[in-house]
Amino acid sequence: MIEEPARGIAPLQDAWAVLKAAGERAAVPTAGAALIRDGTNVLFRLTGGVVARIGLPGSQCAVERQIQASRWLDRAGVPVVRLVESIEQPTLVEGRPVTWWVELPAHRHATPAELGSTLRRLHNLEPPDAPSLPAADPFDGLRSSIDGGVVLSGEDRGWLKEMVEQLRADYRQLVPNLQPAVIHGDAWQGNVAVPVTGGDPVLLDLDHLGIGPREWDLVSLAVDYTDFARITESDYRAFVAAYGGYDMTTWPGYRTIAAARELRWTLFAVGKANSSVKAAEQARHRVACLKGEIVRPWTWSAL
Repeated sequence: MIEEPARGIAPLQDAWAVLKAAGERAAVPTAGAALIRDGTNVLFRLTGGVVARIGLPGSQCAVERQIQASRWLDRAGVPVVRLVESIEQPTLVEGRPVTWWVELPAHRHATPAELGSTLRRLHNLEPPDAPSLPAADPFDGLRSSIDGGVVLSGEDRGWLKEMVEQLRADYRQLVPNLQPAVIHGDAWQGNVAVPVTGGDPVLLDLDHLGIGPREWDLVSLAVDYTDFARITESDYRAFVAAYGGYDMTTWPGYRTIAAARELRWTLFAVGKANSSVKAAEQARHRVACLKGEIVRPWTWSAL
């Protein structure tokens, strides 16, 4: 899922060098490594069923929280991506944290119903004493992403800033009536892996695990249904039923949460536009959608 406004992505050639150095320090063989994903975090598949995950410089505290969160979820009985416990975590190379994870067996993305049941299980957990999970902030980093968006016209930049402030004010009105829960923070079908040979769905990507309103987890699939027509009505109803019957699209605050999520997706494209013609085109398209210049259902290309 295109989730976060881009906050800097290190060159891939640097990640290969970091991987080699980290492997030497942690005594993990890295010869024959294969790239899985090149993004904010860079993932490599290694021999022996290990996946290396390289974070950005200065992200050690966040990575250590993810390590603790994985172990806590495992103890709580939630199937989750697991660390290689025989390796001390994380391995630091020039300020970049490298973590080592157990490779998942062959798997597929979750269905909407499987996502719904997984989120229900997660949201029903009591928040832990440790790790101390951060409070989710849907507006974190948005202003700086707008300021750094060179693809934006001055008019669009001003309009987006006004949108952020209006949504923030509307959100503050909603918060007192929302019950906080443990939330994933980037809940979509690709962040729940279902083994093809059977077994429980496994929760992935703990970067944004925190405490916040459950609606922030439910909204991604909801807008897939209401604003993008990416899933059928029957799939959405299956998601709602698996979650326990709560349909957030009928809640009066739905549009505020939906707009905040779509704004984050838009600013992700804005952040990538400096180095990608496709992203620049997509950023302008998404801004036009938010401004009401293009009617729903929208079609946004993945980046």
